[in-house]
Amino acid sequence: MLADALLAGYFLPVRIYRDIAALSHLKQPLHLAMGVFDGLHLGHQAVVAKATAAAHAEGGLSGVVTFHPHPIQVLAPSKAPKLLLADLQHQAELLETMGVDFLLAWHFDYTLARTSADDFLNQLLTAHVRTIAIGEDWRFGYQRQGDRELLQNRAGAYQLIAVPAVMLDGQRISSSLIRTAVKSGDLTKAAHWLGRPYEVRGKVTRGQQLGRTLGFPTANIACEALQLPPDGVWAVEVTLTDRRRLGGVANLGMRPTVGGNQHSLEVHCFGLSEDLYEQSLAVRFLQWIRNEQSFASLDALKAQIHLDGEAAKVICKIND
Repeated sequence: MLADALLAGYFLPVRIYRDIAALSHLKQPLHLAMGVFDGLHLGHQAVVAKATAAAHAEGGLSGVVTFHPHPIQVLAPSKAPKLLLADLQHQAELLETMGVDFLLAWHFDYTLARTSADDFLNQLLTAHVRTIAIGEDWRFGYQRQGDRELLQNRAGAYQLIAVPAVMLDGQRISSSLIRTAVKSGDLTKAAHWLGRPYEVRGKVTRGQQLGRTLGFPTANIACEALQLPPDGVWAVEVTLTDRRRLGGVANLGMRPTVGGNQHSLEVHCFGLSEDLYEQSLAVRFLQWIRNEQSFASLDALKAQIHLDGEAAKVICKIND
């Protein structure tokens, strides 16, 4: 029943379960935060905090119950967000920092979608559930018939905590609001609503290795499913698998000078010579430097890359 401790190269101390039945095998009281937590923004964090606080106060395990894939991707793909703020691996790592003991990524399919709210809750309560924390307007079950009132009516063995929406600057924080901010390049607002700087995670894949010939080796990072900021050259901070943090410069876009035909994120880490292939990296976008552009020759491109690197070092506060 236990999921792998390693997922796609990430070390995940948070235990991950894929099936609701796994929870019934846990012999301690469970304090659960429930919802769809793309991005784990400040609103989501408020719900999770209630579950972890209950676990600390009463004893037992704190857990997050979410769905994978995102329910709307199954029920209404045309309306679903095409890009996510955090994939499952990233969510697990963030939950670790919040003191969460486990994550149930309940597989969402048409069978689960047709499950009545009562049956959904009955499955959940086969485990030793002591706390359920939700956003106050969260709904669940077939045709979203389950709500706060149903959970309250069934409460008895467990306590229900319904958390009001978190508001900042007169706006309700939401994943869609943050996606819009990231897409437009307003990473300051995105960080404000997330409660942390925005970053993307992805595995390093093999590219054309052209950067090596230009004296500027880059790591090509697979992050196609994640929301990215505007194309261009960026100063970045990169966190390696071993959690070292390095300054760097990144190109996000199509690489027109070398005939690129696929959107990509390529990152050069300052002061790093080791092979990063197959490692999973986190890239934090610090500051946009310039638009992506086409150069007349590789020599012109190389000269501009040098200038971009120097600009990024200033932003990253790196002294040679």
